[in-house]
Amino acid sequence: MASEIAGVLLAAGSSSRMGENKLFLELAGETVLRRAARTALAAGLQPLLVVLGHESERARAELRDLPCTLVLNPAWARGMHTSVSEGFAALPHDARAAVLMLADMPLVTAQMLRALVDRWRGEPLVISRYGEVIAPPILYARGLFSELTALETEGKQVVQRHLAQAAEVAQPPAALADLDLPADVDRARAALKK
Repeated sequence: MASEIAGVLLAAGSSSRMGENKLFLELAGETVLRRAARTALAAGLQPLLVVLGHESERARAELRDLPCTLVLNPAWARGMHTSVSEGFAALPHDARAAVLMLADMPLVTAQMLRALVDRWRGEPLVISRYGEVIAPPILYARGLFSELTALETEGKQVVQRHLAQAAEVAQPPAALADLDLPADVDRARAALKK
């Protein structure tokens, strides 16, 4: 029997622009990392693979009681594409598709993730469109896993190659917020209080 649609959560970077590890900043009573993992689990993504790199032991401790599979990326400092590759390579053979998420997009909700899964009808990918911008989360069908594990640069190339066959979900433009600078954290905290 095929597994449910999996999740690949990228959480390996060093947050160099933030000045401290953004994964462990608190938002609405929990860390950014824990919030992202719980959101993926609440959406029913199974199994959930979390790709770790920088401060991996601290991240492991933060997730210790959540039902996720931790994948260590020893090459995390070479760029996000290495985490994408490690995460997709570690997926079980029966995964028909996987949703790629970034841990530092705290306004992504379980409902947004479910919308991708619900929209999928076997297309190579289902993209999230925030107005004119395409950004994660993105659902990739198994047929694209080999392209993702062979990445030499950013995964945007895979999306561009298959865009003509992609399904899409319109996501709330306000949810397109990642955490790169301290001001981004302040904006996310304010948005989560609404």
